[in-house]
Amino acid sequence: MKQSLEILIDEHRRIEQVLACLEKIIEHCASEGRLDGDAARQAIEFFRDFADRGHHGKEEIQLFPVLETRGLGSPCGPLAVMRREHELGRLYLQGMEGYMAAASGGEADAVQWFVQHGQSYIRLLREHISKEDHCLFTRAEQALTDEDDAQIQEAYARFEAADLGPHARQKCLALADGLAERYGVPRAHASV
Repeated sequence: MKQSLEILIDEHRRIEQVLACLEKIIEHCASEGRLDGDAARQAIEFFRDFADRGHHGKEEIQLFPVLETRGLGSPCGPLAVMRREHELGRLYLQGMEGYMAAASGGEADAVQWFVQHGQSYIRLLREHISKEDHCLFTRAEQALTDEDDAQIQEAYARFEAADLGPHARQKCLALADGLAERYGVPRAHASV
């Protein structure tokens, strides 16, 4: 597998780690009738900064445009579907954020809406990751040249340093590992 794709696949494992934590946060919220606001804030911060800004940013800004030049772009094709799912994920995150304070205070309607948005987000991202890992990245592996791969990796590094900040990745990974420890979720291990 091309290194630029392996980087994204490793990030998927980290995202799945925090999805498992969010699942436990939601289960506790639903059973107790009150959200652990601190844990929810950390999970949402991870998803907003690592999964959306970082990971989806790499895909949308660096990878997808190259794949479009290699023939994978069409109005109803896989890249269009992935972009639409990124947008839907952002809406679910906004929904969780919007109900977080009230759900932390135990308001029943807010708890219900936080749980619903969270469960929808988990389901969406798990399906989305599966599509990318097993369909899109298989096609991308065939389409990308070694030169494309090297250029995309360089673009990822520039993007992380300039657009996200030099310590953003480490902060997000620390959040992920702290949540995993708190909820007894196995930690993902990077292969690259």
